[in-house]
Amino acid sequence: MKISYSWLKEFLNIDLEAEKVGEILTDLGLEVEGIETIESVKGSLKGVVIGEVLTCEKHPNADRLKITTVDLGNGEPVQIVCGAPNVAVGQKVPVATIGTILHTNDGDSFTIKKGKIRGESSNGMICAEDELGIGNSHDGILVLDEDIKAGTAAANVFDIQTDEVFEIGLTPNRSDAMSHLGVARDLNAGLLQLEEIKKELITPPVSNFHIDERTFKIDVEVENNDLVPRYAGITITDLKIEDSPKWLQEKLKAIDLKPINNIVDITNYILHGLGQPLHAFDVSKIRGNKIIVKTLPNGTKFTTLDGIIRDLHEDDIMICDGESNPMCIGGVFGGENSGVTENTTSIFLESAYFNPVSIRKTAKRHALNTDASFRFERGIDPETVIYALKRAAILITEIAGGKIVSDIVDIYPNKIEDFQVHLSYERAYKLIGEEIPPDTIKNILASLDIKINNQTESGLGLTIPSYRVDVTREADIVEEILRVYGYNNIEIPQKLNSSVSYSNKVSIEKIENISSNFLISQGFYETMANSLTKPEYIEKSEMLNEERNVNILNALSNDLSVMRQSMLFGALESIAYNINRKNNNLKFFEFGNTYHKYESGYSELKHLSITVSGNQNKNNWNVDNKISDIFYVKGIIKTLLLRLGIGNVKYTNVKNDVFSEAIGMSLGKTKLVEFGLVNSKILKDFGIKQEVLFADFNWDNILKNVGKKEIRIKALPKYPEVKRDLALLLDEDIKFIDLYNAAFQCEKKLLKDVDLFDVYMGDKLPEEKKSYALSFVLQDENKTLNDKQIDKIMNKLQQTFSKQFGAELR
Repeated sequence: MKISYSWLKEFLNIDLEAEKVGEILTDLGLEVEGIETIESVKGSLKGVVIGEVLTCEKHPNADRLKITTVDLGNGEPVQIVCGAPNVAVGQKVPVATIGTILHTNDGDSFTIKKGKIRGESSNGMICAEDELGIGNSHDGILVLDEDIKAGTAAANVFDIQTDEVFEIGLTPNRSDAMSHLGVARDLNAGLLQLEEIKKELITPPVSNFHIDERTFKIDVEVENNDLVPRYAGITITDLKIEDSPKWLQEKLKAIDLKPINNIVDITNYILHGLGQPLHAFDVSKIRGNKIIVKTLPNGTKFTTLDGIIRDLHEDDIMICDGESNPMCIGGVFGGENSGVTENTTSIFLESAYFNPVSIRKTAKRHALNTDASFRFERGIDPETVIYALKRAAILITEIAGGKIVSDIVDIYPNKIEDFQVHLSYERAYKLIGEEIPPDTIKNILASLDIKINNQTESGLGLTIPSYRVDVTREADIVEEILRVYGYNNIEIPQKLNSSVSYSNKVSIEKIENISSNFLISQGFYETMANSLTKPEYIEKSEMLNEERNVNILNALSNDLSVMRQSMLFGALESIAYNINRKNNNLKFFEFGNTYHKYESGYSELKHLSITVSGNQNKNNWNVDNKISDIFYVKGIIKTLLLRLGIGNVKYTNVKNDVFSEAIGMSLGKTKLVEFGLVNSKILKDFGIKQEVLFADFNWDNILKNVGKKEIRIKALPKYPEVKRDLALLLDEDIKFIDLYNAAFQCEKKLLKDVDLFDVYMGDKLPEEKKSYALSFVLQDENKTLNDKQIDKIMNKLQQTFSKQFGAELR
C-alpha cells in the first residue's frame, strides 16, 4: 500500500524527515518496506534555467536552423543552435544547459552535450513543452513571461513538486490503516508516546455540506440487511465531466493511480484518503429512478467494467435498477453500462458498508481484487459511510460544478455496536512481560481512540472504536498497548528460566533434520510445493481416486482447487521449471502431506519425496558424467534408512502406473518406500524429455520404526568372507528382486549379500531369455568356511532358482 507523505501531512501537522516517520510507522506495526521520492516532473528540471534570446540569425549551412545567443544570467552568453520556427530575439525561454538530463513524456531520457550542428557549436538546448516533460506540444519552443529574470531555475517557474511515498506492507487485520487518515491516526499515537506532545488530527470539514434543492430523488430498497448492513446515497445533478484539477491528479499519481475524470478521481481520492469506497452511477441509466440492492439467480449474466461477461452467483450482492437489471457487483466491481462517462450530467453517489465475508467470497469467485473489495472484505468503519459521502459531495460540487438535489438516503436498520472489552492489568503484565504504569496504558488507549468506560484497581472497561474491527479481545488490547509503547522498550531479562523435560518419544523435527542433512550432503536441494493442486492430475494415475479429493470451497483458481493426493506432480512441476531454464541435473527432496477423503472422514498422511533427473554429479574434468538410474536412487534410499536405524528391509515388487519400473522396500508387512522410473506418458504431459526417478516415503511408517531397533556395536569379523558367482539363464520377466529375496529365504544364516553385476540379452541366447550374473557373499562369524560348506550352499541356491524360476546354469 502506498502512502503519500504530503497527503499524510494534510491529516497531521508534522515536519519530520520521511525516514524518521518510516521508522515510527514500522515500530507501530505498519512496516515501511521502502520510501520513494516522487516528482511532478521527472528530474525536477535540474539544470534547466530561464534564458533570454539576445541574437537570432539564420544558420549558414541549414535552411531550418538558427544560431542564437542566449543570456543565462551568469554574465556569459552562450551560443545555441535551435530548429524551432518561433524562436526570436527578446524571448524568455527554458534552456537545458550542458550535462542536463531531460525526461520526455514517453519515458525516454537524454543528456545535453556540447557539440556542433552543421559546423556551428551549440552549448545547450532551448526546449519545447514535451522535451521538458511538462506538456505535449512540440510546435515550437516554450516562450515564457517577459518579466521572468534570466538565470531563474525552471523548477521555480513551473512549480515542480516533490513528494515522498511510503510503501507499507500492511497485515490483513489492519483494515483501519488502509487509508491516509488511518495511517495518520497510528502515527499520531506513536508521536504522542515518543514526544509526549498531543497532535491534533486534522479531518476535512463537512460542516459546509448543504442540499441545494430537493428536486430529484433516487429511491433505495435493500432486500437483505445481513448482507448490506448500511447503504447510503445522494443525487447530484448539473455536473460537467472533465479532467480533474492538477492538485488532485498529482495526489493520485503519487500513489500510482491514473487520473480518469473529476468524478471518478474524487471517489478514488476519498477511498485512499478516508478509507471509504464510493461508487458513482449515471442517473440516466438507473431505470425507474430506483436502486434495489439484492441477489440474483445463479448463472445470471452480467458484463463488468472490464468488458467480461460473468456468471453471477446467487449470493453475490448486486446493485440493480428499478427493473432489477444489474448495474454493479456491490463492493467489488462496477458494470459496463452504468458508470460515469463524458456525457454524464447527473449521478447517484453510493456509500455503503457491505458484509465482509460476502464480499470476500464474491471477489474470490470472480477472481477480482479491486481497491474497494480489498477494503470491504477486511471490514471498514460503518460510521464513516455518511461522513465520506458528505465530503465527496462537497468536492464534487466544488470541482465539477454540480448541485445536490436530494436528501441523503441512509438505510441502517440495525446499528453495529462497538465492542466492549475488559482489560486486566495483571493479564496485560503477564502477556507483555513487564509492568507498564497504568497512566501510560491509559494515555496509549486514549491516543488510539479507545474509550475508558470504567476503571478499578485491577483493570479497565473499554469501548473499541468502530473502525478497529480487529480488536475484539483482551489480548488484542494488550497488543495495541505494546505496539504503541514500543517492543524495543521492553527490557530483555538478564536471566533465562527453562526446564528440562524427559521424553522417550521420537522427535519428528530431529528425524527430519537428520534426513535433510544427509540428503543435502548428497547434493540434494529441498523444495516446497503447494499443497493445492490441479484436479486433472487425478486422471494421470489409476492409483488416485477422484472421490477421495479434498476440494477447496473458495478456490483461488481452478489450478489450485483441490488438495494433493500425491507428492509426484508438484515435484514434476519443479523438475520441468528447472529444465526449461537449462538446469538439467536435478536432485530434489520435499517433506509434505497428502490429503484424502474417506467415508470415515479426512486423512492427512506425511511423506518424504525424492526426485532425481540428469547426471549424478556436476560436470567436472576428473569425474565421468554418469546418468542417475534406479540403482543410484536405491543406494541413496538404503543409506538414508540405515542412517535412521532402519535395516534388514525387504525388497518388493510395486504395481503403480506412475512408474514404468519400480521397487518397494518394506519392514515386515510395513511399507516404507516405493521408488522407480516415472512413466514417460506422465513426463510428456509436463514437457519433460529426460528420465525422472521418483521415491515416495511413507513418513508416518518411517517415524513408527525409527528408534525401535537398538544399535549394537560388535567387533569386525575375524573370519574371511567368501564370494561365489552364478551365471543364470532366465526368462525375460524374472526380476533381480525376486532372485534376491529367494536367496535369503534359502540361506538365512551364512548368506550376507547378493549383487547383480552383469546382465546380457542378445541373439546368442534363446528367445525371451536373458542372462544374469550374480555374486554371493558368504561368511561365518565363528569359523572359516570350508569348500564343502560353500558348495553345499551354492548347490542349494542353484536348486532354489531352478525350482522357483526355471533358471539354468550357463
